[in-house]
Amino acid sequence: MKRALAWLASVLLVVLLISCGPGGRETVNLDGSTAMSGVMAALREAYRGRTGEVQINCSGSGSGAGVEGALSGTCDIGLSSRDLTAEEIARGAVGHVLALDGVAVVVHPDNPVRDLSRETLAALFTGDIPRWTQAGGEDRPVAVYGREAGSGTRTAFEAALGITDRCAYRNECCSSGDVVGGVASNPNAIGYVSLSALSDLVDALAVDGVPCTLETVRAGTYPLRRPFLLVTRGDPAGAAGDFLRFALSAEAEPYLARAGAAAPEEA
Repeated sequence: MKRALAWLASVLLVVLLISCGPGGRETVNLDGSTAMSGVMAALREAYRGRTGEVQINCSGSGSGAGVEGALSGTCDIGLSSRDLTAEEIARGAVGHVLALDGVAVVVHPDNPVRDLSRETLAALFTGDIPRWTQAGGEDRPVAVYGREAGSGTRTAFEAALGITDRCAYRNECCSSGDVVGGVASNPNAIGYVSLSALSDLVDALAVDGVPCTLETVRAGTYPLRRPFLLVTRGDPAGAAGDFLRFALSAEAEPYLARAGAAAPEEA
C-alpha cells in the first residue's frame, strides 16, 4: 500500500510540474497573429509587473493557427487579427475584442502618391492597374507586397476591399516587419501592414482621404479596420482567465496605445 501511495504521489507531482513553468510557476500559452506581437509583448510585461508567479509564453504561428490552437487546447488563448469565421464559432471559438487595428497601406518614401481610393487600391493589388502613372505616380511598374495565406492581416485587407484571393502578389511575406522591409527597399512597391508595425522606413497612405491613425481607427472613419481578438474555447480558468481579464480591463488600455493599437469603443 505504501508503495502504491508513493507511486501515485510521484505521478501527481509530474503532472503538476508539466502544467507549470520554470520553478513550478503556472504557465499561460498564447499563439497566433504575428501582427499582435507588439501588443502582446506590452501586455505580458505589464502583467508580469502585477505578479511574478505566472510564466506567459507567446508564439506567432498566424491567426488561423491561433484559433485552431485555442479550439484544440494546444494553447490557452489564441491570437487572431481577423474576425472569426462562422465555422470557428460553431466549433466553440469565442472572440474577445482586445483592441482595434488599422491595416495601413504603405509605399516607399520616394513614391509621390499620398492618398488612394479603395477602388484604386483594389485595382493596384489585383494587377488591373499595373503602372503607377494610372494612380497618380511616376511611370514605374507596381510591385505588390502582402502577407502569406492564412494571415489575419491579409484576410482583413482583402475582405475590406472585396478582392479576396484575387491579389497579384510579387512577394508574400511571413510578418508585417518583412513587408515593411520589402517595401522600404523597393521604390515601386506597395504593401499593407498593421498600424502597430509602422516605421519611418515607409510612408502610410491615406485611404479615401482618411489617414491611418489611432484616432481614426477608433472612431471608425479609417476604412481598413479590423479587430485584435483573444480567442478562447469557453471561459479559461486559473492564470489564463486572470490574464484574459487583465488584458480586457481598463488597466490595460494605456499599454495598448503605446503598442500602436486602439482600445475598442465602449459597449
